[in-house]
Amino acid sequence: MKSQITTRLAGTRDRRALVALDPMAEKDLQRRETIDAAIAARRCWVAEGFGRVVGYGILSRNFFHRDFIEIVFVPEDARRTGAGAAMLSAIERAVKEDRLFTSTNASNAAMRGLLFTCGYRESGRIDNLDPGDPEIVYVKFLERANAARARE
Repeated sequence: MKSQITTRLAGTRDRRALVALDPMAEKDLQRRETIDAAIAARRCWVAEGFGRVVGYGILSRNFFHRDFIEIVFVPEDARRTGAGAAMLSAIERAVKEDRLFTSTNASNAAMRGLLFTCGYRESGRIDNLDPGDPEIVYVKFLERANAARARE
């Protein structure tokens, strides 16, 4: 059952909820620091639905100085609700360049499906980050979105 998912930039008040939502953030200091830095830089988005936070996404410039979606996290009980697609859309609207990159492991079928559905296409592969599970790089060309933004 899909609900109305809304997105917004995360604020410092969201930090605790994001860490509680993401099991990796609960145990990994570096993940918490990434969340904190993204919130401070206004590059972290929150998805809300069902009366709670149902995901978050982080945009960075750490990929050859290009806009790169570093993290999209939606807990299993909120997947297939539109939360991931809503976050990608919110991030895409914020990007000023004509393309946006992201990546995921080849084994992450859920994320690969989301990216395909949202118009991303494979752009490359990086071996040896995770043994036996290559990282697949994706790109989405945003030229139409940028042209529309220029007319506003």
